[in-house]
Amino acid sequence: MILLDGKSLSKKIKTDIKNQVDTFKSAGKRPPHLVAILIGDNPASQTYVSAKKKSCEEIGFNSTVIKYPESISQSKLLDEIEKINVNNEIDGLIVQLPLPPHIEPSLVIRNISYKKDVDGFHPINIGNMMLQQPCFLPATPMGIMALIENYNIETTGKSCLIIGRSNIVGSPLSILMSRNTKFANCTVTLAHSKTKDLNLLTKKADIIVMALGVPKFLTNDMIKDSSVIIDVGINRIKSNQTKSGWSLVGDVDFESVKQKCSHITPVPGGVGPMTIVSLLKNTLLSYKRVIYK
Repeated sequence: MILLDGKSLSKKIKTDIKNQVDTFKSAGKRPPHLVAILIGDNPASQTYVSAKKKSCEEIGFNSTVIKYPESISQSKLLDEIEKINVNNEIDGLIVQLPLPPHIEPSLVIRNISYKKDVDGFHPINIGNMMLQQPCFLPATPMGIMALIENYNIETTGKSCLIIGRSNIVGSPLSILMSRNTKFANCTVTLAHSKTKDLNLLTKKADIIVMALGVPKFLTNDMIKDSSVIIDVGINRIKSNQTKSGWSLVGDVDFESVKQKCSHITPVPGGVGPMTIVSLLKNTLLSYKRVIYK
């Protein structure tokens, strides 16, 4: 079994980005600048934004976190987004999800400039991804593809089962994995809550991507020998093995599945770090005007 170590790979990518940023600074140029908007006091959102800010600081990016109370109106938020859209000193903007019930996420995403949409959620970026045109790819699928390429996983002609059809992970990843490129060319099945006989699909799949949000859902008896397992799930469960009384686990029963698969991502330390570093890569691409000149 080979561990798909996203933590170590992300460090290598960060080092490469930092070297580029150091070169920009040496030439008297400003560094890339990423802005995150955080609304309310959701602990998970605060943790995610803090991790992104810390990663920016490690590689020399400028990083700004703008916090608003949960009571902020939708119109006020859209006004603030537009100010960032027209600020030429800012290269990337993310609005941390989830949002309060009175704010429509799709409207917020559409109002972020697609040229600064480093999360890769804007309809223009999604459309360009579908057409295989230059775009900012969604960060988590982008990170998964980087893991597959780095570990030289054979994908051509393989059966890839993605469990979870969100617009953030499952749906875009199904497009990327079916592309006519070296580390894709899979026959993709996108399963979801209405899928029947899921066990039959998991036992036939060469590659399984779990993005369901159910702790330890995928077990040893559900997979075939030497399958590749990519676990996107991050679930907080009670544990008597930690001081906090809680632990993080994925959607895969790691201890049982690792005995049977050929490759597997750990949780934490697998897909999570690759998501953040993909966000940084998109911000660098925006800064360099590589995607949208």
